[in-house]
Amino acid sequence: MPLAVTGEFRVPSRASGSADAGARRRGVGLALAGGVMEGGFYEIGVLCALEEAIEGLDCTRATAYVGVSAGAVVSALLANGLSPHRIAESAVSRGADRELDFDPQILLTPAFGEYVRRAARIPGLVGRWIRRRALNPFTVSFRTIADLSELAPLGLFDNRPLERWLARTFATGGRTNDFRALRAVLRVIAVRLDTSELVAFGEPGMDHVPISRAVQASISLPGLYRPTEVDGEHYIDGVARRTLSASLALDEGVDILFCVNPIVPVDLRAGRAAGGPPRRPLAAQGLPAVLSQTLRTMVHSRMSTAFQRYEHLYPGADLVLIEPSMDDDRMFFSNIFSVANRREVLQHAYTSTRRHLRERADQLEPVLARHGLRLRREALADETRSLFAHLPDRSPRRDELDPLRDALEKLDAALARLSA
Repeated sequence: MPLAVTGEFRVPSRASGSADAGARRRGVGLALAGGVMEGGFYEIGVLCALEEAIEGLDCTRATAYVGVSAGAVVSALLANGLSPHRIAESAVSRGADRELDFDPQILLTPAFGEYVRRAARIPGLVGRWIRRRALNPFTVSFRTIADLSELAPLGLFDNRPLERWLARTFATGGRTNDFRALRAVLRVIAVRLDTSELVAFGEPGMDHVPISRAVQASISLPGLYRPTEVDGEHYIDGVARRTLSASLALDEGVDILFCVNPIVPVDLRAGRAAGGPPRRPLAAQGLPAVLSQTLRTMVHSRMSTAFQRYEHLYPGADLVLIEPSMDDDRMFFSNIFSVANRREVLQHAYTSTRRHLRERADQLEPVLARHGLRLRREALADETRSLFAHLPDRSPRRDELDPLRDALEKLDAALARLSA
């Protein structure tokens, strides 16, 4: 099972498997990991580069799609026939595609309802605190801290606008919001909150849930978005249990599976050796940098372990993994919650993927050839090619804090209405 990995591109010898096992396999699969806002844009840029560089690859005509979190959004769009280039153009040029008309700011819609629900608990909590003080005036209780935690919102932002946009998009142009009506297999990964079970929406028994609702559940990262309720159960971001869930696509019998993962730890030493800018040690950059490195290391290690198992469990398939190099600190130090930098992230993913394909062409070509695909070296020759060369620069020139400032202004207005 050859693995093509950007940054650590390695192609081990093909695992042996029976001829029957190989004969049962069919088609191309796509597995897209999570990565919050930035990760989704990164995946789109990668797929644009792959489609241009690989003859025979059409990301809208795969046999199976698996998406986790941000990857679920992209997978659902691809499975409904929307190409990576069309998604990319819609993301950076609002109004250019009237059918999609995607406004990335909907990803940062304040969760006003959640704020109000939490604020409504204040009188009850104050009453309980007064009763405890009256009964035990000299006792120090940590229950007050636990009570105060109930006031914290489960999510700062509301992901229902994204769900509604997806539902509208899938209702036109011959698309569908029904897993069962898709031409291809689509699996959207989430975690059932009360049991920590991994759930694959789109599988039998879970295929009645609208695709848009399943995607909403898959992106419900605690703290960012509140858990999504589906059929009386609450679901959170699928990354809590799986990074890629590539096995679900392999179980569908795909011949070759392209996997995209935006979540990798950074290697500052490798970055300096590659000529990158000098960076202070992560410990000197504060808790956010340390936590980011820790979480990325855990997620990436989990995925690497899974890929080692795939080599033995699916000997008739090939996997091509695309992810940032560990010396690519551009992805590590940027704001993963930002939508203002989407044009830069899309372009960076596109350019870096094209560079890795050029550098590893000799290793990748025989892998692709086994499945009737061809690497277009001529398409990779132009090292200055831009993803958006044919588009005017319509990306917003606003400060990245503007979305937060807008959210606070809307919150102030809502609270003023409540108190009036």
